[in-house]
Amino acid sequence: MTEYVIDPEDRARSELYDFIGLLLVKPANAALLRQVSQLGGDETPLGSALTVLAKIASVTSPEAAEREFNALFIGLGRGELLPYASHYLTGFLNEKPLANLRSDMSSRGIGRAEGKREPEDHIASLMEMMAGMIVGRFGTVTSVAEQKIFFQAHIEPWSIHFFSDLQATKSSVFYGAVGALGRQFMEIEAEGFGMLPN
Repeated sequence: MTEYVIDPEDRARSELYDFIGLLLVKPANAALLRQVSQLGGDETPLGSALTVLAKIASVTSPEAAEREFNALFIGLGRGELLPYASHYLTGFLNEKPLANLRSDMSSRGIGRAEGKREPEDHIASLMEMMAGMIVGRFGTVTSVAEQKIFFQAHIEPWSIHFFSDLQATKSSVFYGAVGALGRQFMEIEAEGFGMLPN
């Protein structure tokens, strides 16, 4: 097994991708809310968004988090938001953005997780994929240049819009704060990748 030395900044990026993905894959339970409530940020916009999320988590019950999550993403017929690249980019589910993603996943050796029913272009899955590529979870550490290609193809075209919608939603307090954190992080990533040569 090859050992990779991951730059601390890249490890932190991977952890933040994983964290945001974890918050969006299912309702936050008591243990996760407790963990989130203990986080602290700095004075940067990203750090401030993390501080606000931690404060809100400290006063959010698992029942409230589940109600918010269901209203946002499940609903009676459908939730307030559809967290899929295909929907944001085409207005429909299971469209070309999903086919493009599946092709890219295949070429990178990324398989669909067993037991997952959601299409792979769900925002939580994309966050998990980025995290895994950064730290080599899919067999090899992905270069920053290749991370940029994946991010610009599958995440940047819609993620800031999605997280802005999540932040602005009327039915959410906790997940609105998740949206603010996600938007800040996606803006930082887009700016960072934008500075790299093509």
